[in-house]
Amino acid sequence: MWAALGHILPLAVAVALSSVPIMATILILLSPNKGRSSLTFLIGWVLGLTVTVVVFILLAYVIPSSKSRGPEYAIGIIMIVIGLALIAFAIVLWRRGSGSPSSGIPKWLSAVGSLGPWSAFGLALVLNVRPKAILLSAAAGLSVRGDELTGAEAAIIVCVYVVISASTVVVPIIASLVQPDKTERRLVRTREWIAANNRTVSVLILMLIGVVIVANGLTRL
Repeated sequence: MWAALGHILPLAVAVALSSVPIMATILILLSPNKGRSSLTFLIGWVLGLTVTVVVFILLAYVIPSSKSRGPEYAIGIIMIVIGLALIAFAIVLWRRGSGSPSSGIPKWLSAVGSLGPWSAFGLALVLNVRPKAILLSAAAGLSVRGDELTGAEAAIIVCVYVVISASTVVVPIIASLVQPDKTERRLVRTREWIAANNRTVSVLILMLIGVVIVANGLTRL
C-alpha cells in the first residue's frame, strides 16, 4: 500500500494545485453569495473527485490481462500515454501564451461569484470533467489498479487522494467561515497572484506531473 501512496500523492497534489477550482473557490468566497454557495461548491467538488477516481478504478479493472504479464503491461502503456498527453498539454499552453502577458481571470470564471448554491454545486461537478482533471483521475485510477490493492486498501488510497486533492478548496472555505475578515484579505492577495502567474504555474505542474506519470508507466513495463 505504501507504494500506492507514493504513486498517488503527486497526482493528488497536482489536482490540489489546479488553479481553476482554487480561483472559483476564491471568487465565491469574495462574493455576496458565499454563505449560500461555498458549502454546496465544496460538496460538489469532493463528490466529483470521489466519483471520477472510483469510476476510473472500476474501468481499469476491465483492462485485459496479458498471458505473461497480467494487466501491468497494459496499465504501464496507458499511463505513459496519459503522461505524454499532459506534457503535450503543457507545451500547447506555454506556446499559446508565449510572448503575451497573462490573460488574468477568464471571463466565464469571473461570473462564478454570482452563482447560486445549486449552480455552484453543478459547476464543482463539471470542473471534474475538464480534460486535465480527467487525465489526472485516470492516472490515479490506473495507479490503484496497477498496485493490486485489496478493497480496504483501495478505499484508504481513494480517501487520501480525495482529502489532498480537495484541500485547497476545503481550507479556504473553512477559514472563511471561522475568520471571515482575516481570510478575506488573504483571498484577495491570492486571487491577484493566481491571475498574474496562472499560466506559468499550470505549465510547470503539468510538465512535472506528466514526467512522473511517464516514469510510473515505464516501471510497469
